[in-house]
Amino acid sequence: MNDKNVEVKTGNPLGTAPIGPLLRKFAIPSIVAMMVGALYNIVDQFFIGQYIGELGNAATNVAFPLSTVNTAMALFLGVGSSAAFNLARGRGDNEKSLYYVGNAAVLLFGAGTLLCVITELFLEPMMIFFGSPDNVLPYATEYVRIVALGFPFLVFSNGGAHLVRADGSPRYSMICNLSGAIINCVLDPLFIAVFDMGMAGAALATIVGQIVAAIMAFYYFCNYKAGRLERKHLRVRRNVAGYAASLGVAQLCNHMAMMVVQIVMNNSLTYYGAQSMYGESIPLACAGIISKVGFVFFSICIGISHGLQPISSFNYGAKQYGRVKEVLKLALTASCIVHVITFCMFQFFPRQIIGFFGDGSEMYFAFAVRYFRIYMFAMFLNGIQPMSSSFFTSIGKPLKGTFMSLTRQFIYLLPLIIIFPRIWGIDGIMYAGPIADTMAAITAVILLRNEMKSMDKLMNEGISGI
Repeated sequence: MNDKNVEVKTGNPLGTAPIGPLLRKFAIPSIVAMMVGALYNIVDQFFIGQYIGELGNAATNVAFPLSTVNTAMALFLGVGSSAAFNLARGRGDNEKSLYYVGNAAVLLFGAGTLLCVITELFLEPMMIFFGSPDNVLPYATEYVRIVALGFPFLVFSNGGAHLVRADGSPRYSMICNLSGAIINCVLDPLFIAVFDMGMAGAALATIVGQIVAAIMAFYYFCNYKAGRLERKHLRVRRNVAGYAASLGVAQLCNHMAMMVVQIVMNNSLTYYGAQSMYGESIPLACAGIISKVGFVFFSICIGISHGLQPISSFNYGAKQYGRVKEVLKLALTASCIVHVITFCMFQFFPRQIIGFFGDGSEMYFAFAVRYFRIYMFAMFLNGIQPMSSSFFTSIGKPLKGTFMSLTRQFIYLLPLIIIFPRIWGIDGIMYAGPIADTMAAITAVILLRNEMKSMDKLMNEGISGI
């Protein structure tokens, strides 16, 4: 089937438009949306650092695993359902595609609500388990008790953004997230600095923005372009939800692994920091800031991978393997360029970056600079592994996608941050980062090369079907 036949059969530009402009159309709004999500945490970190200080920064790091698990649920249901939606559309099964959207909308809000209830019931023991020292615990509990009320809206808006993008409206998806972030940016200084609400003010500003973004996503679902969502589409069906979940499990595993690593990391930083000249709170505060700054740039790669997803899903479903290869190569190139630039920034300007988040002792800055330069040393490779995971998920190969999602965080990094500190103390945590990044990138390159060869074989033999 050639491009012309795809156009006649589907009328969808995903199967016919030039790859470069098409990827930009989907990736740029997704990049903005992802960076906006990352900036939610950065904005809080900035104002907390300026007006509350080191203990406040440490508290947001303790709370960060909860942000990760919310993102995990949003991507699990949102990316999985949007991939299933686009694969169904590529096969011409338009009616079935709407069930993936309706089921996802219900499950997203339900998952956020469940996370909210669990967090409120087990808040203090959860914060201690996440690595909070005694002097940080009051700040962490005050912040999370309010932030948890926004979990249903956070999961719904973040996951819904992928379904909006899959429907061919990447700009609206971006506007939803951007609106929430702007509100957060405006309210943060008002609540923290003007009204002197401290950690509670930062939390309240965050959830107001999330509620607005969720309302905008809900409005779009009421006017979905692919077809009107009816009550039957909202009834959760095991086969529909199960298939979407199988495509989203890579995203879930990746972020759950990130959460596990973050918890182990927090406890290791506290334990080995207490045995070093830095103490407990300095490593915890610095590592939290650095991980969030790193995620801002990493979110560019994630945004590109989300822009890749509808294009590769649709064309793989339509058996246009040449277009699938073309969009993957372009996305990988763009991601690698971004991460090379990021690597240079982190190596040459670490003190300036950490200084943006408030003052500290000379010991504080000394640790931050070393952590930046060592832990992020292989940052230039970080675009390959997440891109491969998203790619395999998008073409309906969730096992490979899941495996790749686990390589960097769970298979490589987690054992290293347990073993290395026993040998080198807190420095061992820093050395674990670049080694895990390198090993994950090598694994991704091997699997992607094999997949390219498989698609070449399909193209040469003219095999029909996935």
